[in-house]
Order: sequence, then structure tokens, then C-alpha cells
Amino acid sequence: MPDSYTKLRLTAEMHSKINNALGEGHPLVLAVVDPEGQPVLSFRGSLQTYSDTQLGFWLRIPQGRTLTSIRHNPKVALIYRSPTTPLLQFHGRARIASDDAERERVFAAAPEPERKADPEKKGVAIVIDLTLVEGVLAMGPDGPVWCRMAADAA
Repeated sequence: MPDSYTKLRLTAEMHSKINNALGEGHPLVLAVVDPEGQPVLSFRGSLQTYSDTQLGFWLRIPQGRTLTSIRHNPKVALIYRSPTTPLLQFHGRARIASDDAERERVFAAAPEPERKADPEKKGVAIVIDLTLVEGVLAMGPDGPVWCRMAADAA
């Protein structure tokens, strides 16, 4: 395992994995903590990369526990796994998109099945500012291909 973290910047490979996760049958799982301190897990089919340091997703049902939890504690974590990627964890701070352009951009980036599930756009756009990405990108001939990135790395 590497001794240090590199500067957090999602690679083209990570963008592809995240942006195609739903279509390939392995959406990311979001972890939040509700106001009572209980963990809440949910699959996020609309999750997409928003930038090289941010993720975004469309929350179709804003009355649920996810939004309440984010308002109470914006710290979130996500996990990704596929047949070729053993494990990637993403940590960050979630926020409700603050303007119409952000909201529209998050909605437009969501996969078509997710957009069709909320044609009136009654949901909420969430943007996650990533602070840490770590895990195993693949198994190479010499063992695990590690990923360790942090927003505050030199």
C-alpha cells in the first residue's frame, strides 16, 4: 500500500466507472447519518461525476431520510464495486445545489431512467465536494492497484 496520498483528481477511468455504474448494473451506495445518529444506506442510480473533484446526484424524493440526514450532517461516504474494481470509497461533504444552473446540470447528467422517474423535476440536486478517494482500482499482475487521493494532499 502506498505511504502517501496524491492530490484528489478523478481520473478519466474513474469518471467512466461512476458515470456508467447504473447502466452496468452496479450503482454506488451512499452512506449518510440521520439526526438520531443512525446510518442510512441507499443505492444512487443518478450519481454522476460533476467535476474532477465533485460528484452529483438527483434526489427524486426529497421528503426521505437522505435529505434530512444531509441537512443535519453533510459528511457522506459512497462505495463502488464491480467485477473489475474490487473497491473504491469516496468521502466528502454534500450540499443542496444552490442555483437553477447547478440543479439543471445535475438532473441532465443523470441516466435517462432516473430522469424519466421524475419528469416534473420535483427532486433536489445534491453536489458532493470530495475530500478523500481510496481503495483498490484493479488487481494487476503484481497485486492490487491502489488508489489513495485526498483533497488536501500536496
